[in-house]
Amino acid sequence: MKFAIITHVNHKYQQNDIYAYEPYVREMNLWGKSMDACKIVAPISYDPTSPIDSKYNFNLISLEQIPSFNLLSIKNKFLTLVKLPLIIYKIFKVCFWADHIHIRCPGNIGLLGCFVQIFFPFKKKTVKYAGNWDPKSKQPLSYRIQKWVVSNIFLTHNCKVLVYGKWENQSKNIIPFFTATYKESDIVPIPIKKLNDHIKIIFVGTFSKSKQPILSVKATEELLRKGYKVELNMYGDGSEFLTIKKYIEINNLGKQIILHGNQDKEIIKLAFQKAHFLIFLSKSEGWPKVVAEAMFWSCIPISSKVSCIPNMLENGKRGSIVEPDLDEILKSVISYINDEECYKKTSNLAKLWSQKYTLEVFSEEIEKLIEN
Repeated sequence: MKFAIITHVNHKYQQNDIYAYEPYVREMNLWGKSMDACKIVAPISYDPTSPIDSKYNFNLISLEQIPSFNLLSIKNKFLTLVKLPLIIYKIFKVCFWADHIHIRCPGNIGLLGCFVQIFFPFKKKTVKYAGNWDPKSKQPLSYRIQKWVVSNIFLTHNCKVLVYGKWENQSKNIIPFFTATYKESDIVPIPIKKLNDHIKIIFVGTFSKSKQPILSVKATEELLRKGYKVELNMYGDGSEFLTIKKYIEINNLGKQIILHGNQDKEIIKLAFQKAHFLIFLSKSEGWPKVVAEAMFWSCIPISSKVSCIPNMLENGKRGSIVEPDLDEILKSVISYINDEECYKKTSNLAKLWSQKYTLEVFSEEIEKLIEN
């Protein structure tokens, strides 16, 4: 089977291999196991590969390079008009070639792919909507258009649309789905995490305003002021990294709050195994993989009510759902510290739920989508 991927994710070349963001590539490699050949329509980055990049292991893979674009300024809008004919031509070309068309949304390239797929009603298609599918959430116009096109069964034929979470009143082509990080062989006994000594908090993700890493920092700072022995380990990078670093330096928090930058998944895995709490108050998510990963290792997430997080945490039974408010975060952490039995029960429920969604189960579900 010939497989086409249409995505906004930046790709990189290293020697003769194609690299991209590791969690995305990990998933796409599962899709590619039963494919004979693959063509990817995506922008390319000339930056060197980093620890958060991974390579495809498809058979016969090639990259149809396209320019990236955005509509954030008048100049960029004009440049987009110049670029669009080439991008649309390449998407059409690869869709003609493919037996199965796979579109990654939401994103600018995904938006174009949503419209182009209309002209291929008899080809097998899947759309992975990796953003927040919540119908009540406030989202950019381009996201709302993508959701409308792919869920409109008059425009979108022979297509399964994979979304995170279960939502009411959806069209028949909308399928609740999930993402996995770990294999069954990764499941090992986790020692009971005591709360009467050194409490470890973790943040993993992009250092951006939308992920609000500063709340993890300030919550740790307040816990220290209240006399709790806590340590925050932060993994990731982004536009807010230097701001966070400066805040830590000014407030003399360098011994208790450690910035690790981007690290590979094995280092992150070990960090989750040692951590008691994940504080992750993102404003927008699709599948919050760091929440699922924390749960896998009996690390209780304290997170915001966004996307499918209420489903994942069973409305608070497998972790805490809080507003992005410092007092609420502190109240949640302290309540667990003061009730160790509640902590043990909650962390165990989180672990049992997350460990049901392994890469083996994920691979089986993808095979069903390809075959049916």
